[in-house]
Amino acid sequence: MWNGMTGRLDGKTAVVTGSGQGIGAAIARCFAAERARVVVAELNPETGAAMAAELKAAGASALFARTDVTDPASVAAMHDATRVAFGTPDILVNNAGINVFRDPLAMSDQDWDRCMSVDLEGVWRCTRAFLPGMIEAGRGSIVNIASAHAFQIIPGCFPYPVAKHAVVGLTRALAIEYAARGIRVNAIAPGYIETPIATEYWNTFSDPELERKRAYELHPPKRIGRPEEVGWTAVFLASDEAPFINAATIVIDGGRSVLYHE
Repeated sequence: MWNGMTGRLDGKTAVVTGSGQGIGAAIARCFAAERARVVVAELNPETGAAMAAELKAAGASALFARTDVTDPASVAAMHDATRVAFGTPDILVNNAGINVFRDPLAMSDQDWDRCMSVDLEGVWRCTRAFLPGMIEAGRGSIVNIASAHAFQIIPGCFPYPVAKHAVVGLTRALAIEYAARGIRVNAIAPGYIETPIATEYWNTFSDPELERKRAYELHPPKRIGRPEEVGWTAVFLASDEAPFINAATIVIDGGRSVLYHE
């Protein structure tokens, strides 16, 4: 993980929500590889603590802060722990999210609320907690993990794409609101990424390997994305290499979303 480390984020502090596994874990590893101090803001205490321990063992500065993005008190505690350990963070990655796929009219109010509370309101709760410090410091980069669902509607996935559309809108609105205060806000919209969730989904089929190959065939490169490909994009957006990129959303889907379908 550390070979070729260049220190693109040397001296910066990054908070990554939902970084105990999958895309969030990959982002945390990529940030640590570039010498950022990383706060693993994760709900699951086992995976969160393990990720922070992994980063520390590899020589990084890391902190695990158990975080429920649906709970304002939990977010506030994570914010305070970050400030005590590392000072005002330079980077916030709002990655925590859940899949909620329901039939619209059969969906319960609880399912709707759960989806919005994590996937949309959780992004805002964390952003609202860290924005004042970033404004006071006159610098900050916020990267929101949206989804290809924010642009391409797949039947049977309601209300997840509603929340992810809103995350893109929130990204753009905040980016314009605070650009003159030294804050950049951007988003990444991953498509099909090979995470444990994807593997678990394939394993629900009688032939998981066939289902994996079917997913690969949907994409022009004949594979799906890797978590670290999202991670390195987050590094770029958060770094000083992207000082004039603001209110943007980068889609990482191998070109599937622009593929012509008969």
